[in-house]
Parts: sequence; structure tokens; C-alpha cells
Amino acid sequence: MTAPVTVGVSLKTYFGNARARAWFAEVAPRLQAHPAIADGRVRFFVIPTYLQIPAAIEAFAESPVLVGAQDVSAHPPGAFTGEITAADLAEVGVQVAEIGHAERRRLFGETDEVTASKAAASLEHGITPVLCIGEDARMSGADAASANLDQLAADLEGVPAGPVVVAYEPVWAIGATEPAPDDHIATVTRALRGAIDADAGRAGSVVIYGGSAGPGLLARLDGAADGLFLGRFAHDPDNLLAVIDEAAALADARSAS
Repeated sequence: MTAPVTVGVSLKTYFGNARARAWFAEVAPRLQAHPAIADGRVRFFVIPTYLQIPAAIEAFAESPVLVGAQDVSAHPPGAFTGEITAADLAEVGVQVAEIGHAERRRLFGETDEVTASKAAASLEHGITPVLCIGEDARMSGADAASANLDQLAADLEGVPAGPVVVAYEPVWAIGATEPAPDDHIATVTRALRGAIDADAGRAGSVVIYGGSAGPGLLARLDGAADGLFLGRFAHDPDNLLAVIDEAAALADARSAS
């Protein structure tokens, strides 16, 4: 069976609770009514702040939309003040967790070892890691592919079997006016998908692209990525639904090939 095209949105901390609830209320019925979401051709996840998770779970309860967390503790429940454990997140209904984002690495010093620990904790509690990787500086597509394959291996070192969403986000493209060039993205995502496909323990995994992603990109990538990871572009629900439409078209094309 062809894997669904995957589209995700991280709201970071742009929205307060009131605005987040308003966004959920506007987006939820439109996604619920979208045929490709309803029949599973397109898988969609949204990652709000921790405090917004219960409202998101409630808003999307009548749809297949997955709700995620922007981080997760590497530690088990116990004396770890301020941490949010994977067990706690799973208990309230979180199904995906964003791990290893460039901001976590840059601002909070998270290493590949920390990222791997968080991925392990997530999978142990049935939460799918959205594993963010990407090169810091511009380089050739071949060099970027090599660097990202090394990072992927390090971030999955010792991580138990289970599917992951590999989110390729070149750091230099995050927040930029344009995404990375199409051929650059395709070179890296194809290499990452090859590595994931070769690992029997990662069945069901996908590779998506983030980093100033927007309309038209999925079509231009022509199947080189399994979906997109959106940021501020998706704050406008019309923009988000436009990408969902493109994802549905990609899903149909993949099924027909």
C-alpha cells in the first residue's frame, strides 16, 4: 500500500492560547471535510505548544489529524523538575513529537546523543518522532546528502525499532524567503529515504521537507519528498488547505504510478 503524503505544521510559540484555539476552530472542520484527509491519502499533524495540546486534541477529535508536542524529555517519569515525559504526553493523546529541531540544537545545546535519547523515549511510548535534521551551511547537494546521512545515523543510534518522520530542514533555509533549490532538496531527501528504506526496523517511515516550504514545492519535487513540514506559511488556513490539495494530488499520482 502506498504510504500517505504527510503534511505537518509546527506553531512554535507564535500563538497564544486564544489565537491557537481560534486557529484550531477554523482549520479542524475544513480538514475533517477534506476527502484526502478523511480517506488517509494525506496524513496531517499539528504541533502546538504544550499548554495548547489539550485544546488541539479536543478540536481535532473527530478527524484523523494527529496532535504532537514540540519537544519531549529524554528521561522517564521521576525527579526531573520541569520536564515533560513521553509517558505523560502519550497519556493525554499526543501521537508525534518534534525532536532535534535546529533551534533546540542551537539555542539549548542539544546534541545528537540527546536527540537519540528523546527519539527512543518517544518510540517506547508509542509516539512517532518527527526527527529534524539538516546541514548548517550551504553546500553541494552531494555533500549535504552525506552530512545528513551521518546525522540521521547518529540521531537513531540505539533507538528502538519503529517508524519515524524524518524532517529534512537545512538550517540556512529556515525562515528564509525561499526554500532550498528543488534539485538540492531532491538529492538529500532521496538519499535519506534510501537509508530509511534499507533499515527494516524503520518500516512505515517517511521523509518530508521543511524550511520555508510553501505552495508548488511538492509538485516541483515530483515525489522526491513524502510531504512537507510547514511553519508560518500555515498560519493562514487558506494557505494550509492549498498545500493539502497539492498533497492530495501527489498522493493520487503516486497511487497511479
